Amino acid sequence: MKHLEIMKSPVELNLNDYLIKGEPVINQVRKLKDIPGIFGDEEAYSIMDQEQLAYTVQAWLPVADGTPGGLFFGASTIYPGKVGNEYFMTKGHFHLQSDRAEFYWGVQGKGLLVLMDRDRNTWAEEVYPGSLHYIGGEIAHRLANTGDEKLIVGACWPSDAGHDYDEIAVNGFSARLVEVDGKPMLV
Repeated sequence: MKHLEIMKSPVELNLNDYLIKGEPVINQVRKLKDIPGIFGDEEAYSIMDQEQLAYTVQAWLPVADGTPGGLFFGASTIYPGKVGNEYFMTKGHFHLQSDRAEFYWGVQGKGLLVLMDRDRNTWAEEVYPGSLHYIGGEIAHRLANTGDEKLIVGACWPSDAGHDYDEIAVNGFSARLVEVDGKPMLV
């Protein structure tokens, strides 16, 4: 950066498909084979095509991971589908810096943001284009696609928040999001 220089942003967000382009942008792909153990029906999971795309995540990290005072920006795309009667979903996590909050907003599709506090109380918020979600500190969160098209969700979180996937991998959420009589239900 030079004094008085006018520059173009290194990253662009396509508002039609919410794809993030530029450097440095991280692109992650999660196929069913990459997320074992998150679905309750292990038999149904074992016979599905393990190469099937479950979700993708893009993130722009303009500062180093762990930098206090910075922000990260991202988008998750969860594909439609179910394992047994459980919707395709993200792994879910707490933040390593557990008091850090995050914003999510719905861009496309419909789904649920599943939330769980440290006392293992679980609830969900409907996600749809234009919905805005504040995820407070000490709250685990995951996204599930309950519709027939891609669920696209934007996110912004502190650059020093970190991700604690291990606690959810070991203990899971205290409720499962399943389809009952054609409707999503926490059980």
